[in-house]
Amino acid sequence: MKPLALLTTSVLDNLASAVVVFDRDLRVCYMNQMAEMLLAVSAKHVVGELPTSWMVCHGEAIVDLVKAAGIGSPITKRGVVLRHERGDVTVDCTVTPILDEDGSQLIIVELQQVDRHLRISREERLITQQALSRDVVRGLAHEIKNPLGGLRGAAQLLESELDSDELKEYTHIIIQEADRLQELVNRMLGPNRRPSYAPVNIHHVLERVRSLVLAESGEHIVINRDYDPSIPELIADSDQLIQAVLNIVRNATRALGEAGTVTLRTRIQRQLTIGNERYRLAAHIEIVDNGPGIPPEIADTLFLPMVTAGTGGMGLGLSIAQSLINQHKGLIECSSHPGETVFTIYLPLGEEPGNDRGKETVPRD
Repeated sequence: MKPLALLTTSVLDNLASAVVVFDRDLRVCYMNQMAEMLLAVSAKHVVGELPTSWMVCHGEAIVDLVKAAGIGSPITKRGVVLRHERGDVTVDCTVTPILDEDGSQLIIVELQQVDRHLRISREERLITQQALSRDVVRGLAHEIKNPLGGLRGAAQLLESELDSDELKEYTHIIIQEADRLQELVNRMLGPNRRPSYAPVNIHHVLERVRSLVLAESGEHIVINRDYDPSIPELIADSDQLIQAVLNIVRNATRALGEAGTVTLRTRIQRQLTIGNERYRLAAHIEIVDNGPGIPPEIADTLFLPMVTAGTGGMGLGLSIAQSLINQHKGLIECSSHPGETVFTIYLPLGEEPGNDRGKETVPRD
């Protein structure tokens, strides 16, 4: 490949836009990394193929535009919905015919994901929500811990002055309840140690969680695996990742009740934006269950402390999980409807959290 062609490929692979190039016979001759991610296909599987053999499932509109541009001028169509196994994506599609250096006709299809900005806003809201929640909980914990310690100490002093076992039962109750409240406050604060980073295989984490949950739930819950073995190791705290994923999977099994299925799925995601930071590579982990779904009234506050859809917990699991993943520069998102709830964990790959290599700041629009 010529140096200029190498440079062009490198530039296109680092674009935030999806680009697919067709030859004059409407066969794919190039696809950049963002297009692979957006269309959920591998370039090596579609290069040389006609769009009708694989692109039809993403909407006939794009195929029609490619054919029309082959005999005319550039065409743009807005609001095209792409449909694939990861869900619907809305894009603006621009199709441009050009001539290459040999005089052969090429057709460039550029796909701009218009719902990307909505996703970035949603992520920023989640990150801000988590930070504000953490600040409020820390302030509340300080206000509770001080009088709680005094209350417990006074009960212990009172107990030492009492001779009646019957009266000591009351001081026992005060001390026990003070200890229970202290433990609740500590749990609301989340992990109190700094992460210990080391290379981690995400599938070892998921297998550990799977074995723990199966041991707890017995045979009435099925946990399927759909792993991408090509995902490299990430720099993370293994114990904290296990705790975060375990909290989510336990919630899923609790929602399933007597029977159901949980699927653990992993993929690589390229050019991922989390808040206003873009990462070249990230691990995309999904925990999917076929339960009743999350009530709409708590969907927007799901990761706040003390928010729960059931009666079996205190609503701290998801808040703690989000906090742990945030410490790894990642994020947890959730989508839910009756019959399918998907928790998606994004974890940047390649660099230790806190190291700015491997990421770039995305300018605000």
